[in-house]
Formats: sequence, C-alpha cells, structure tokens
Amino acid sequence: MKLTFYGAAREVTGSCHCLEANGQKILIDCGLQQGQDEKENQQLPFHASLIDVVILTHAHIDHSGRLPLLVKNGFQGKIYATRATCDLISIMLRDSAHIQELDAKWANQKGRRAGKEPAVPLYTMLDAEDTLQYLVPCEYGEELRIAPGVRLMFTDAGHLLGSAYAQLWLSEDGVEKKIVFSGDIGNKQQPIIRDPQIVEDADYVVMESTYGDRNHEPRKDYTADLARIINDTLAGGGNVVIPSFAVGRTQELLYFIREIKERKLVTSVPDFPVYVDSPLASEATRIYDGDLTGYADEETIEVLKKGFQPIRFSNLRITQTTDESKLLNEDPTPKVIISSSGMCEAGRIRHHLKHNLWRQECSIIFVGFQAAGTLGRILLDGARQVKLFGEEISVKAHIYNFRGLSAHADKEGLLWWIHSFREKPKQVFVVHGENETCLSFVKTLAEEGFSAWAPNFEAIYDLASGSILDEGIEYEKLRPKSDKTARASYAYARLLQAVEQLQEVAKHNEGGANKDLAKFADQILALAQKWDR
Repeated sequence: MKLTFYGAAREVTGSCHCLEANGQKILIDCGLQQGQDEKENQQLPFHASLIDVVILTHAHIDHSGRLPLLVKNGFQGKIYATRATCDLISIMLRDSAHIQELDAKWANQKGRRAGKEPAVPLYTMLDAEDTLQYLVPCEYGEELRIAPGVRLMFTDAGHLLGSAYAQLWLSEDGVEKKIVFSGDIGNKQQPIIRDPQIVEDADYVVMESTYGDRNHEPRKDYTADLARIINDTLAGGGNVVIPSFAVGRTQELLYFIREIKERKLVTSVPDFPVYVDSPLASEATRIYDGDLTGYADEETIEVLKKGFQPIRFSNLRITQTTDESKLLNEDPTPKVIISSSGMCEAGRIRHHLKHNLWRQECSIIFVGFQAAGTLGRILLDGARQVKLFGEEISVKAHIYNFRGLSAHADKEGLLWWIHSFREKPKQVFVVHGENETCLSFVKTLAEEGFSAWAPNFEAIYDLASGSILDEGIEYEKLRPKSDKTARASYAYARLLQAVEQLQEVAKHNEGGANKDLAKFADQILALAQKWDR
C-alpha cells in the first residue's frame, strides 16, 4: 500500500500521483508541466503499460494533459471522472493535441534550416481521440469498486464544472485505510458552479496548496470593477484583452459581462462587442449552456428558471477560424477580447498581446493564477519589454490583476477545508504549489496541529505503516540556476538517483553466489565503460 509522487511535488503544474494496492497501480491525474515546472513532458517517470486505472479529478490540462501520452505509451485501463469532466476533457485533449502538432510543425520549420533533428509532437490528435474511449463517466456521491480492495467516490470540489475530490477506501492484507486526493479546491462564491463541499474523514490527505501562503483580496463587486476598466479603456479607444483559461474562467467572465450589460454599468459603449477568440472556449461554452443538473449553484438555477442563458448576451461573438482571429487586430473598433491560454504560454492570446501590449490606451486583465516562468507571470512582475514571435514588444498597456477572481481556494479557504474533517488525518501531503508556498503551508498546518509533509519528486510513502520509504529527488537538484539547463539538471538528478538505487541493489546481493555476483559486476563495468566519456 504505497503512494508515489510523480508530479506537482513542490510545483504547481503536472499533477500526478501513483497509488499501489493489491498489486494494482492507480494513477491520480496525469497533468502537463507548464512554465518553469516543465522538465521533460515527453518522458513519463513510470511505465505506462503497468498502470491499471486512472482517476481524473478535473479537466484542466495541468491535471489531464499527459493522458494521451499515457495511452500512446501503452495504457489501456479505465479513466474514471465525473460526467461533466468527461464532457470537457473530450474537447480539451483534442485542443491540446492540436497545439502539440502546431508547435512541432513550427519548430521543424525553423529546425530544418538550422540542421536540427525533427521535432515530434508530445501526442497527436489520434492519440487524444484514442484516449476518450477509456473514459468512465461518474456522478458525485456514486461509490464504485475500481480495483480489488479499492473503492472510489467523487465529491464536488467547486473548482471547475465537474471538478472533484477523489475519496478512496483501500483494503490490503487486513489493513484498511482511507485517502483523499483534493485535486484543486475551489474558491467560494464563484458564478455558475457550487461551492466546494466538505469531506469528514480520512487517514491520509493529498492536498493542493496553490495559494497556501496568502489570501485573496477582500471580495469585491467584480462586475463593477470589471465594468470600470472596460468603460475607461473603450472610451479611450483601446481594447480590453483578457488572457483566460478557455474552460471555466471564460464562462465565468461571460457570466459577469452579462450582468454588466443588464446593470448598464458601461456608459461609454453600452452594447460593447465581446469576442471569445478560442475554438476550445466556444465548445466549452456550449457544454456550460447544456444540462447543469447536479453541478450548478442556486443562483444559476434561478437564472435558468427565468429563461435566461447565464452566459449569453447581445453583441457576444465567437470567433472560430484563424482568419477571424487575425481580423480582430485589424479592426479599429474598441472591443473586449477574451482568449486563451490563461497563462499566455500558447494559443491566440499571444497574437493579441503582440498587437495590444505596446498601445498605452489598451488594458490587459489577468483573471487567474500565473505560474512562475510563464509570460503571464513575467508581465505581472512588471516587465517593460517582452519577445513575441521573435519581435521585441514594448509593454505600455495598463496591466490589471484580479487576484480575488480565482478558481482556487486561498489560504483561509484551504484551512477551512482541512478543518472540516471531524478528526485530523494521520498525514497531510502538501502538493500543487510553488516550493516556498508548499513549505509555508506545511508550517501553517503544523501550527494548526496537523502532521504535514511536502514530498519531493518521486518520493514514496508506505500508507500501511505510515512511513517514508524514499525521500525522492531533492527539489534543489531539479532547479538549476539557469533555465537553459533545466532539462539537463532534471535528467542528471535522475541519473544520480539511479546510481544510488544501484548501490542499494548491490548491498542487497551480499552473500549471493560468486558466479551471479561476478556477472552482475561485469554488467555494471560494461555499462560504465560504455558511458565513460
């Protein structure tokens, strides 16, 4: 009964944990690494074909983005997720695959001229389509037997449509344990979806800590603040550009903008045009306009009862094609442009930034977490110049950060959630946060009387005995001084760990047959000679 941490260990993205019980390997999330967390997305740190089951907490790419790679490398088991997550993941993985293919194509156009080896996409559209066949839609509160001695139930996490905590009951060799994986814990009072629910008991908790070292700003009237920026910017002839996650955040923004128009809060251009420039956001919006039974909050249900569509209004325009997207920057009409990706790492938003960042009459509004190393964080940190598509762009537009408008619980919200357990869990594993944030939240939990630990990458914990089996690769070894050596440092750290493991294996063979030991030694020496450079 073991737990191994393969992602989001003292990092924000790439969530991935492996639970072992009764000979079964169960993966909880398989996310894409982004920003400075990215080490080597092409390589999974385990054998995909040996994974029996996957549990997906929600559809965001940093939790789901490597599922097609998992399938591509041999996984053929079931992927359990809520019904809404299955609906969203079907479009998100296809969109991610499209981006992977475009990135490889772009890299090859430049690489051929430089004589580089051809770039291969992380996965293709076909890999994404293959992944969808393994999805198993579930409902909140439904208890499922997913493997021998393993039961699963999803509970609403209030983070994204369909997001969930995964509650798991384990039974092995007469030992019974319960472990809860929080996924991403939602912020309260978000539009459309319900507030995060509570869980009352667990032996172990794997808990996110994205905002574990700070609270959101006091809750404001977001519609009024957003309306003020839109009003002033459009009056000055500028565009309002909002980098936004295509799924979840974009639909919340549309909900706020519908309310702005209903309340007539923008006077400079009362029926201002709003463009959602993201094919993925367009498809996701259709899902949010569909059957929300069991997912929507009471306010949204009341809106639906009155016959209104909660995220539809006049002068809302959805752009689909690349040509339509390009025309937005050729049209001088002041407008609101909502485009992905939310951290400005890929997609059409980078083109809109290129055309609007240098214009002092424009406004850029960030409405979600920006991971370290992403273009979004660089802009928020005050960069006066950035490079986009090989061109230096001056930053003169007004930059706004709606810190409180987050889908993640803040420190206060995280503490509310962990204190909702009737008895303190035996151990809380703190994940999904920047290194300093994880350590800060561990300290906070300790002060609150919890036993907490922020595991390293590839750390292993024995759930039956309640002990650490392997400390994993120290965080500092994965973080080089220069970003240019990130991948090399990561690979070198794994090499050193492999050497340590080989030494342990050699010690375990003490007293073995001389013939076998000699053969083992010859194999090691041959390997050393091969790699001695």
